[in-house]
Amino acid sequence: MTPTHTVLAHSDSPAQAEPLHPLKDFWRYFSANRGALGGLVIVVTVLLLAAFANVVAPYNPDLTDNTVFLVPPAWQTGGSSAHLLGTDAIGRDILSRLIHGARLSLTIGMAVVAISVVVGTTLGLLAGYFRGVFEIAVMRVMDIILTLPSLLLAIVIVAILGPGLMNAMLAVAVVVLPHYVRITRAAVISETSRDYVTAARMSGAGHWRIMFSEVLPNCTAPLIVQASLGISAAILDAAALGFLGLGAQPPSPEWGTMLADAREFVLRAWWVVTFPGLAILITVLAFNLLGDGLRDALDPKLKR
Repeated sequence: MTPTHTVLAHSDSPAQAEPLHPLKDFWRYFSANRGALGGLVIVVTVLLLAAFANVVAPYNPDLTDNTVFLVPPAWQTGGSSAHLLGTDAIGRDILSRLIHGARLSLTIGMAVVAISVVVGTTLGLLAGYFRGVFEIAVMRVMDIILTLPSLLLAIVIVAILGPGLMNAMLAVAVVVLPHYVRITRAAVISETSRDYVTAARMSGAGHWRIMFSEVLPNCTAPLIVQASLGISAAILDAAALGFLGLGAQPPSPEWGTMLADAREFVLRAWWVVTFPGLAILITVLAFNLLGDGLRDALDPKLKR
């Protein structure tokens, strides 16, 4: 009688806690990384400034005023509260140009990543699934691209196509493409050996269904992390091309172009170089921190 009573009492004990919803589980690991939270706040702030640049910016970014050439920031002697971060050599408000430049730089970064993700995922998926000669050809081309310095390769591509924003975006997309191809191929090779893929084949599923309905959804986590890191790399490369005069052309308020325009005033007007440089630094750092947090939250091996 006693053993039976003990079993019944045990069965009446409270049930174990249900597992967390995937989004709650993701947020728990992501929010544990303070740097990732800081990066997320900065990224959201920059995105909002870019989205509402026409409302937030105090002036038109291309508006010139010959009465306020090289006015220092408001807190420095000679500064004006009308131009909080000062003006450039032809009287344009630097704060307004930085805000509008955020829209342009983020657009470049996201467009480059979108092109690279679509093309790279497709090539990596096909190479990892079908293998053989196609895989060898694709991966050797990617290896050749990786052996060349990224900025030098981008400069060569822009020199062939001609300077301009669209050509700079295409050049940067080609430079970062191998990373997405290699990540996708490795993930696909790992996933195709799993039991659920074998079960799908046994049930009569075709190649395209297996690739896009079964395998690809399980390869998205590393691609999301790489995409978040890729935006920062694309912003840096686009700024470098703009600084060299091969990217966005004046009077575009792209941050790299702003640095190029300010080179000759670096010794007597520090603000025209410092603020665009800080904008690039902070934005790139924020995306890198965000990518680290996504990696920690999405990779089961890194979950503590």
